[in-house]
Order: sequence, then C-alpha cells, then structure tokens
Amino acid sequence: MIRSKPLALALCCLAFATQSFASPKRPNIVVLVADDWGYSDVGAFGGEIATPNIDTLAREGVRFADFHVTASCSPTRSMLLTGIDNHRNGVGNMPETMPDEHLGKPGYSGVLNDNAITVASLLRDGGYHTYITGKWHLGKTPDTLPGNRGFDRSFIQADSGSDNWEERPYAPLYDKAAWFENGQPAHLPKDYYSSTFIVDKAMDYIAADRQDGKPFFAYLGFQANHVPVQAPKDVIDNYRGRYDEGWTALRKARRDRAAELGLMPANVGMQTMASTADWEALNEEEKRYEARRMEVYAGMGETMDREIGRLIAYLKATGEYDNTVFVFLSDNGSEPTDPYTIPALRLWLEINYTRQLDRLGSEGAFTSIGPSWASAAASPLSGYKFFAGEGGLRTPLIVSGVPGIQANHISRTFTHVTDIVPTLLEVAGIKPHGGHYQGKAVEPLIGSSLVPVLQGSAERVHPEDQAIGYELSGSAALFKGDYKLVKSLKPVGNEQWHLYNIATDPGEVIDLQQQMPERFQGMQADYAEYARANGVLPMPEGYDYMHQGQLYALKHVVMPKLKAAAPPVVAIIVLLVGALVWHRRRKRVA
Repeated sequence: MIRSKPLALALCCLAFATQSFASPKRPNIVVLVADDWGYSDVGAFGGEIATPNIDTLAREGVRFADFHVTASCSPTRSMLLTGIDNHRNGVGNMPETMPDEHLGKPGYSGVLNDNAITVASLLRDGGYHTYITGKWHLGKTPDTLPGNRGFDRSFIQADSGSDNWEERPYAPLYDKAAWFENGQPAHLPKDYYSSTFIVDKAMDYIAADRQDGKPFFAYLGFQANHVPVQAPKDVIDNYRGRYDEGWTALRKARRDRAAELGLMPANVGMQTMASTADWEALNEEEKRYEARRMEVYAGMGETMDREIGRLIAYLKATGEYDNTVFVFLSDNGSEPTDPYTIPALRLWLEINYTRQLDRLGSEGAFTSIGPSWASAAASPLSGYKFFAGEGGLRTPLIVSGVPGIQANHISRTFTHVTDIVPTLLEVAGIKPHGGHYQGKAVEPLIGSSLVPVLQGSAERVHPEDQAIGYELSGSAALFKGDYKLVKSLKPVGNEQWHLYNIATDPGEVIDLQQQMPERFQGMQADYAEYARANGVLPMPEGYDYMHQGQLYALKHVVMPKLKAAAPPVVAIIVLLVGALVWHRRRKRVA
C-alpha cells in the first residue's frame, strides 16, 4: 500500500500531462443550405422575417456581405461540395434546363463526375463521420447518390424539390418524389414537414455515432423556401398585415436596413425591375392575395429557423455546440417564377393543387412569391434566380464557431462558393488533395480559405487581379477586384455586356463601360479565357430556361405516360408542342 501511492501519483501526473499536451478535438462542421432565399431574407441581413437562431450565428461569427454562388440550385451545390467550377465537375447546367445540344458533352452530365472529389470524401478520409439530409439534386442513380460521394449516412431528396407536406412531386418534371435513405428508395412519415424532418434525421445520425468520439460533418439541404411555398398556419399568421404596403415599400425598407447594418454602402442605388408590378394598380382583393403569398414565404423561413434552433439546442445539450463550426448560405437568389403563368404547369397545378386564399401554405395548396416579391427579397440587388444580376448570384453567408473568429463582424470582401471547401478542410486540419486523390489525377480546388479573414489576419480572400468567371444557361459574369462584367438573358437582361463596381454600386445601377473602356475590354478577354478553359458551351439560338423545363417534363414524364395510354394522342400532342416551341423560339429570335 505504501509503494502504491507514488505509482498512483505518477499515473495521475502522466494522465494530466497527456491531457494537457494532446491535440485539441477537431471541430464538428454543420453546413446549413437554404433554398432560394433572397439576399435580405435573413434578419441579420436586413430582413423582417424572424430568424433569431440564424441571427445568433451571425452575432457569434462573420457575415460575408459580398458572397457569390450560381443562379440555380444544383450548380451551386456542386461547387459547394467540391470547390470546383461547375463546368468542370459535371454540372454545367441542371438536367431540367439543359438543352439537347449540350447533353453528354464534357462538363454537362448534370451530375457530379468522377474527377470531382467532395469535401465529404476528404473529411471521411480524415476521420469524420459524414451525414447529409434534405436536398441533394446531384444525381439519383446508384453511382451518383451520396453514399458514393463520401457520405456515411444520408436521407435525401434527389430532385430539384418536392412537396413540403406530402411525398409527391411539386411539378410534372418528375413522376414521383425521389427520396433515398443510404442509397435505397425511401418513404416519408405521415407527419412529415420538410424542415422538421431534415433536422430530425440529422440529429438521429449524429446521435447514432456519438459514443465513438469522432467529429462529424452534417450537411442539411433545406427545401425552404423553394416552391411550393408552404408552412404551418400558426407561423404564417404571425405575419398577417406585415406586407400590406406591397413589394416596393418592402424593397426600400430592406435596402435601408441592410445599409444601416453595414452590409451595404449608405444610399445604395436600386434598379426597379421591369417585372415589378405597380402595387397601387391592384384592387384590394388582389393586394390581400399577394400579401398572403409573402406571409406564407415568411412563415416558411421562420419555420426553418426554428428547426435550426432545435438542432442548436440539441448540440448544446450534448456538449457539442462550442466545438461546432456553422456555415449558413442560400444556394441562389430569390425565385421569380410563378408557375401559374406557364400554361402547361398551370393545367397540372389546377388538377393537383388549390390556391384558395385561406388555404395558402397548407397541405394540398400551392403558392410562390412571383417576380415582384422576389425582387424585394433580393433587395437592394438587381435581378433574382436564374439570371446573372447580383440578386441571383449574391446571397447571405454566415460562418461561426471557427477558433479565433471575429465575433459579430461583417466582411465586405468578395467571396465565392468555391471558397467553402478549402475553409472547411483548414478548420478540420486536413490538407487539400492538390489535384491527386487515391493515386489518380482529379480536378484541383480553385477557391481560397476564408480562415484568415474570419480570424482578422487578412481583409481580402482573393487578389484584386484574380479573374473569377461564371456562366449558367447563357447568363454570364466575370468578377475581378471590385468590378463585375455581366450579361443576362432576356427578359431580365438585354444579352449585352455591362460593367459595374459592385463594391460601391451593388445594385448595378451605373454602367461603367464608357468610363472604363480598357477595363471593359480586358474583362471580356478574361471571360473568353474562362469560358475556353472550362469548356463553357454557347447556348442554342432562342434558348429559354422555362421552355426547356417544359420540354424536359414532356420528355421524361408526360410522354411516357401518354405513350402507354394512347399512342395516337401522343402524335397530336408532339405536333402541338413542337409547333408551340418553334413559334416561341422564332418570335424570340425575331
């Protein structure tokens, strides 16, 4: 007994020394991807929607005021997960909007190719558990599902979206809602609501592996606020009357708040989109209906925030919150499309959904916010989803939980979605693959880590002379320092190049091409080189993403059903649709 005391003391000292000098536990990583949120939808970015949990992450971390993604969902997600330009990782366009001329061409498979290594694969190789719940939209064949792209556990929606209350598609783009769990077709519970379910499954996966002490990477792809815009009625009713002054008043209020917060320059200019209707020209019944659409949208956003709050509470209860890095972003800007204005979709919607005022947001009802509210959601930016204006490409980005981070800080440096992968690898202590992975050459990362900016040791992420290109469905841009070269397809743009200083003029009001002809020409040359190096294909004459979506639905859903039911009818429909498409393309070219 006498000799055991020194031994016990020595063991205690050894244990203390081992604990003191051991490497700190690597952080967990949670990536929260909102769908179709406008720049100022988040409270911390100037919005009136109640997002207290996301706002708390903003106070504890850094808000990036000049963060850019692509103008549509799967191309952004492809770059978010790989750190590689979408034309090089296989998702040069969404399958639903890809013209036939591009099908099968390099970079245009519509799914991640084998040369693109996901951050999930790299984190899993480095000792992380990897989980994904919610929207995937990067493939739904066995070899393209998350289990083959680095995720240990997954419960995903493989398409662009689906109903938020039921297991069914939201549009005739699909014949069913394609949900998969761990690579196998899966079904939803009867009490399903998208944001709640996505968080429930993430917490289930985290809990299942807690005991082994390994860090986790959890990617939550919310369907909020993708169409159909749906939310619990009690949350929607919190906003009753909030939008009665209309979209123009909301756009101004959000612009002023964003500037007050320091996210935008004071007195920032704003364009009035041609698609924005005159609120005062509406009658009282029309105003009430339009206001309710935005109330539903706000309720959907608040509900997502509440579910994020549940996840945060769980991580706090399990002692993991203080060792978790959070990344919050939207995959693109606000959604302008009103499906009821598209004849083929309207017919399908009238059969499958209601749009009665008192049912908007509920099960069996369909609504969207349309271009006027979408412009307000993107305030003070120009444009929205699908197009290359700042309203389509600039979205909120919040990062918190990184050791040494500047709390409640706003960075106004240009940031890109491809910067996320290098950032996550650095905080995880994992070296980037450098263009080689498991003995083969792969696409190298093109982004830069945000950690120096997060910790305050640098002000810029990218050198001022670095050219960063963008193209999707014919709309294009090139960023260089504080300047942006941009062109957008009709009807939002005129398909001509324009030049803006988006640091001082993020609303893209003052075209500088006449004042800066050398920069204007030089950046066009930079874009041409970007397009050449990344295999960007020109769009076919008369291309329109909405018409292309209708053709996709016809080819993949409508025609197979009609062919099986009544072959003679098929020929008639093909002729009618073909004539309609030809007429619209001819009219557009003219």
